[in-house]
Amino acid sequence: MAEGSNGRRRFSDKWGKHELDVLAVLSSAFPQWLTSRQIAQRVKAYADSYGELADQAAKAAFAKQFQRDRAKLAAMGIAIESRQPEYSSKSEGQDFASYRLQLGDEPRIRLRFEQEDLPVLAAANYLARSISVSSTQSQTVTPQHVSRTTPRVPQTPIPGLGLDSIAPGLGTQTIPPALVRVVDSRRFAATVDVDGENINVAYTDSDDLAMFVLEHPGAVIVSPQEAVDAFNRRLQAASNMMLADRSSDDTGSATVATPTITSTTLEPEDADPKKNHQKKSGTSFQTGSEVDRRLRLMLFLSAHLGEEFSLAELAERFIGRPKSDDELKKYVNVIHKDINTLTTVSDDGEMAGSQFFDIDWSLLDAEGIVSATNSLGLERLAGISPQYLSMLTASVSYLAHSPLLPEAQRTQAASLYQRLRQLVKPGETPWLSLTGYELEPHCFSVVKRAISTESLLDMEYTDGAGRTRRKVVAPSKIFVDEGVYYAAVWTDVLDATPEDRRKFVSRDQLINKANGKPRTWQVLRLARIEHAEVIAPVKRVDIPDMPVSELRKWSFDNGTPAVFITDQPDLPFIKSMPGATVEPCSPGEKVHIIVSSDSWFVAFCIAHARHITAVAPETLRTMIVARAQRELSLGTREEDTPEEE
Repeated sequence: MAEGSNGRRRFSDKWGKHELDVLAVLSSAFPQWLTSRQIAQRVKAYADSYGELADQAAKAAFAKQFQRDRAKLAAMGIAIESRQPEYSSKSEGQDFASYRLQLGDEPRIRLRFEQEDLPVLAAANYLARSISVSSTQSQTVTPQHVSRTTPRVPQTPIPGLGLDSIAPGLGTQTIPPALVRVVDSRRFAATVDVDGENINVAYTDSDDLAMFVLEHPGAVIVSPQEAVDAFNRRLQAASNMMLADRSSDDTGSATVATPTITSTTLEPEDADPKKNHQKKSGTSFQTGSEVDRRLRLMLFLSAHLGEEFSLAELAERFIGRPKSDDELKKYVNVIHKDINTLTTVSDDGEMAGSQFFDIDWSLLDAEGIVSATNSLGLERLAGISPQYLSMLTASVSYLAHSPLLPEAQRTQAASLYQRLRQLVKPGETPWLSLTGYELEPHCFSVVKRAISTESLLDMEYTDGAGRTRRKVVAPSKIFVDEGVYYAAVWTDVLDATPEDRRKFVSRDQLINKANGKPRTWQVLRLARIEHAEVIAPVKRVDIPDMPVSELRKWSFDNGTPAVFITDQPDLPFIKSMPGATVEPCSPGEKVHIIVSSDSWFVAFCIAHARHITAVAPETLRTMIVARAQRELSLGTREEDTPEEE
């Protein structure tokens, strides 16, 4: 080992044991506090490098390395608390802070997850960690001012070994790209009161959050204050909205295309091969290094004291599935070496060693089975806190009913939710919501499968009069309009329908008022389909291609033609308006659209009132102004503050 200028050996991580030694020393001393000097003396790697901390250079070097090790342990859920000032260049003549492990008294919940649970569990963990949720304790403390534009980050977790301690391999799972895109795009979090229940809402920007609040009448933003202020500014702008000129100039106008799901639509994972890279859970501290593997193995054994695991099972959990018998032997030898490392006392015979466990060596030697006891008290941290379990349960439930996971994983999520909810007290599962993302109707996957396989659909649905009807159709497209999922189905399918189901074919001969053609197309909300079954056609159905802008005319016979004018061109929210016609209107644009839901359009215009200056017709403008004034009158609003956007 290289020599330093002061004759002391430089710090080395050659054997990757110093984090384990730090943990062993602090665990053995608990509940006593240890000073920096005591830690430096008892952890062998520190003692070899820094000795008695006799000079400022040694103190500074020790402080830097110790904080690095402390941060790494914290990332794995092992918190080290401190008291007294920590080291700085102005602390000469003072001893450092005292430290000890932060072992909470809160009971931990330990579960046994199966290998097939891990993909869903990793996705739910990713979602839960992405939404910042205030604990009961922190809600009583006045929060520091943080700009609304500061991206949310997961709060420092309550100390605990967490999921890594009971579900090894969690961090090696691939998070579905669709989930990553949706969650990562919603960089902020707010608490919204809806009918007396607090919902943890992840949102993209203030327009996005305002839309969510306005679509839930009676909803109130609870926190943060910056979000409340931003919402009020939109209400003020909407209450002063002008009446727009409804005239149309086709010169230079363009129609907004709508994303749809058709028989040729690629799955999200295949849509862009260049971006199809594996993204791992950001909350798992797994890099594949020896040190990380040993730490994770230590956490796992701490959470399962007295249980028996074969070396082969541990090898698969912590290294991976072997491709051959020779590779399995190699992995088993690595795990065996890790077990030896975790049970080795330092060569000086002092407590400065990583002897975390007592191992049943006879069982290990005879049958290759690991059974560990005595984890220096770390078992008190093992498992999941009740608070985080409730958040995890809510995330699993959300994913089981959303289109963010593949169909097979949604089924697994539903099964996992049934197991988790039994451990959460009624009323303690928090609500989660991702703005602008309607939960997938239960028939979504069936309709999508019929489209992708070019099959027929035998469906029972609720019509506009509330009656349940049955019809055989050929679904062609799924699209989202005004925040709601719709299916466009072709009804002229008599020749392609099996004989025993032809009585359910109904080709509507009524004329569509919008285009004067028979209603061979039907557009209905997916949520109205109660039950659907995919059936094979007796012959191929030739469905003409129809753009969504035309399909909306088939559906919205009684829609309201509306216009709004923006203060600048190329605003992103216009690109999500299906069938809208956009024309230049200095300094911004004039947008023409057929509105099927007046309440949706009112909410939309208020939410984007920073950039919408005028609206027509007068009936809709009046509704917008009235809704904005009503929201402003609901309570005393804080004075506006500058907003960074």
